[in-house]
Amino acid sequence: MSDTFKSDLLAAIPSLRAFAVSLAQNSDRADDLVQETLVKAWDKQASFQPGTNLKAWLFTILRNEFYSQMRKRGREVQDSEGAMTARLAVHPSQEGKLDLDDFRKALQQLPEDQREAIILIGASGFSYEEAAEICDCAVGTIKSRVSRARARLQEILKISGEAEYGPDAISAQVMGSSAT
Repeated sequence: MSDTFKSDLLAAIPSLRAFAVSLAQNSDRADDLVQETLVKAWDKQASFQPGTNLKAWLFTILRNEFYSQMRKRGREVQDSEGAMTARLAVHPSQEGKLDLDDFRKALQQLPEDQREAIILIGASGFSYEEAAEICDCAVGTIKSRVSRARARLQEILKISGEAEYGPDAISAQVMGSSAT
C-alpha cells in the first residue's frame, strides 16, 4: 500500500499547495502547511481507508492543521520589535536570593538592640520617633543603634555602599539597554 499511497500523496501536492495558499494567503506558510499535512498523512496512513477519496482526506488534514495554527496564533502575542519581551525581562533571582541569605546571616550577628532598631527603621518603615517609643528609649539612642547596625552590616558583608548590593554592573547594563 505504501508505494501507491506515496505516489498518490505526491500527485496531490499541487492541489494541496493551491488550497494552502488560498487559506494562508502566504506562500511560505502554505508550504509549511503542505509539509505538515504530508507528514501527518504519512504518519497516519494506516488510518486511511483504501478506495476512499485520498485527496479529500488530505484536504481535511490540511484544513484542520490550518485552523489549529490559527487558534495557536490567536493565543500568541506578536512582539517582532521585542518591546513586550523587554518589559518582561527581570534580573536573575539567584543573586538576589544569595544576597538575602547573606544579609539574614549578617543580621543575626548584630546585638539584639541594634538588630531590633534596624528592623524597625529599615524593614518595618517606622520613623525614628515611633521606633524610640516602641523600644522605650530616646530618639538619639535609636539613631545611634541604627547607625552602628548599618556600619556593622557593611563590615560583615564587606560592602562599602549601596552600589555593591543588588544586580551586578553587567546585569544592570544589559537590563537597562533591553528596556529601551
